[in-house]
Amino acid sequence: MAAVIYLDRPAWPARGRLWSHLISDVSLAELHVFAEALGAPRRGFDRDHYDIPADRFDMAVWLGAEVRPSRDLVRLLYAANLRRPKHLHRVPSQPVSRP
Repeated sequence: MAAVIYLDRPAWPARGRLWSHLISDVSLAELHVFAEALGAPRRGFDRDHYDIPADRFDMAVWLGAEVRPSRDLVRLLYAANLRRPKHLHRVPSQPVSRP
């Protein structure tokens, strides 16, 4: 199954720029391939998505990314079982604190 790549409109401010989120609905491997074609550095990957600056938005759409609202991206990640929330992401050597 070919991945569909999605992104939201640049609306997230950080480091003096606006950012979009880029996701796949099939696999992280296909997301990485698309991000590489877009010229997005691997450091832009954050658990389950890439942070894409506004100046790369048009290129992402030109390459085939489908624009969706942010809430749809989260829903698509959960449906594909690719969502990795922050509270579940930890460095393996760190112990998990239990209440």
